[in-house]
Amino acid sequence: MTKNQYEQGRLDLPFVGISTFGKNPYVSDWDAIDADFAILGAPYDFGTQWRPGARFGPRSIREASTLFSFGHGGAYDHEDDVTYLPAGEVKIVDIGDADIVHTDTMTSHANIEYGVRKILAAGAIPITLGGDHSINIPCINAFEGQEPIHIVQIDAHLDFVDERHGVRFGHGNPMRRAADKPYVTGLSQIGIRNVSSTAKEGYDDARAMGSDILSVRQFRKLGVEQVLERIPEGARYYVTIDIDGFDPSIAAGTGTPSHGGFLYYEILEFLDGLTKRGNIVGLDLVEVAPDYDHTGTTAILAAQVLMNVIGRISHNGSTTSKAE
Repeated sequence: MTKNQYEQGRLDLPFVGISTFGKNPYVSDWDAIDADFAILGAPYDFGTQWRPGARFGPRSIREASTLFSFGHGGAYDHEDDVTYLPAGEVKIVDIGDADIVHTDTMTSHANIEYGVRKILAAGAIPITLGGDHSINIPCINAFEGQEPIHIVQIDAHLDFVDERHGVRFGHGNPMRRAADKPYVTGLSQIGIRNVSSTAKEGYDDARAMGSDILSVRQFRKLGVEQVLERIPEGARYYVTIDIDGFDPSIAAGTGTPSHGGFLYYEILEFLDGLTKRGNIVGLDLVEVAPDYDHTGTTAILAAQVLMNVIGRISHNGSTTSKAE
C-alpha cells in the first residue's frame, strides 16, 4: 500500500505545488503512459459561436482539482461507505495539453486526436478537458478501430448541426459528427432544453440516426433509474459533459449558459448508475470558461464531477489497476 503524503512528512495543501489534475504525476512522454486514467487538456475554443474563453478551461479545472488531492489517500464517502480512489490502487496521470495552432482547426483537432490515441494505446481511459465542445470530434475520431461505443451526452444543446455556412467542425456539430461514425451505435442526449442552436430538422435527423433525446424536465419526470433503463445495458459508453448542462446558478462560467439545468446530485447519481450499467471507456468535459465566473465554482464543479466519475468507474466498473 502506498504511503499517504502525511506519512511522508508533507502536508502538501491544495495551494502548494504544481497544478496537475488532482496533483497526480505529470507524464511528458506520451509513449510512456502507464495508468488506469490519463488526463489530456484540449485548450481549443475557436469553434464557439458566441463567447470564447474555454481555452482556459483545462488550466482552471486542473487548479480547482487540487482541492480534491486527498493527502490522506482517497476520498471517503459516508453515504456510500466507500473510499474512492484509495492510494496505490488507482493510477491517474496528467499528460498535459495537446498543442493548439491558433486559427487552424484541423491541425489542432488532429493534435487532440493524437493525444487520445496515445492514451488508448496505453490501455488507459482518456479524460479530456476542453475547450469548446468541438474537441469531442477528435476525441471520438480516436476511437476508430476500437470496439463500438454508445455516446452519452449531458448538455443544454443538441449539437447536431450537420453544416452551416461551411462549418462542420464547430461546437454545434460534434454529435452529428459522432453519429456519422459506423462504430458509434447510438446516442443518449440528456438535458437538452430551451432554444437550441440546432433547428427542428436536426432533431429529426438525430432521432432518425439513433438518438434518444431528453430534456431536464423529462429526466426529472422519469427519474434516474428509468433514464438509465433507456440506455443500452452492458455497452461501452463514451461520456461527453458540457458544463452548460448544469444550471447557471451553479455553473456560470461558460460561454452559452442556459437556465433550467441540472443540479449536482442529479448528474452524480446518473453517472454512478451508468458506471454500474456498462463500461465508461472515455470522457470529456467541455465549455468551462473561467473568466465568466469569478467565484471559481464552475471549475470546482467540473473537477468534482470528474473526480467522482473516475472514482466510481474504478469502484463499480471493470478497470484493472496498473498501480503497483
